[in-house]
Amino acid sequence: MRDAPSFDEFYRTTAARTLRYAVAVIGDHGEAQDAVQEAYARAWRRWEDVAGHPAPEAWVRLVVHRLGTDRWRRLGGLAGALRRTGPPPHAPPPSENTVLLVAALRRLPANHRRALALHYLCDQSVEQIAAETGAAANTVKSWLARGRERLAAQLAGAEMDLGVHDA
Repeated sequence: MRDAPSFDEFYRTTAARTLRYAVAVIGDHGEAQDAVQEAYARAWRRWEDVAGHPAPEAWVRLVVHRLGTDRWRRLGGLAGALRRTGPPPHAPPPSENTVLLVAALRRLPANHRRALALHYLCDQSVEQIAAETGAAANTVKSWLARGRERLAAQLAGAEMDLGVHDA
């Protein structure tokens, strides 16, 4: 059984120092935070072994170092691919319709948005969506109907705000 209080104490006393180390080793604050989080998650999963290690903080730093090394390898591979293939073609900005659709989708409840995305973008049936979300089929049908209704209303309102009319 894991000893949560001892892990909590270990985390409290070492996390800031480990993050400073990770930033120095990895070079990117966001990536360093991710590596530290992953290292402590791994330490928690193996806390009995790590707590018995002669230097638990060094164990966590080693995991951070390895995660950082893996990141540099991935970046090196990506840089090599970029050298071989050249930069990707310039992507045009999203169309006005895309911007309006994304903004309207963001205003929908998460379950409606998820159901619409699974149905229309992933070609899933109501039954498949129900199985994936753990909801009843009738609930999924309701999400789809309400999501379409709200989306249509929001898009119609956006057209009015832009002064778009039917000729």
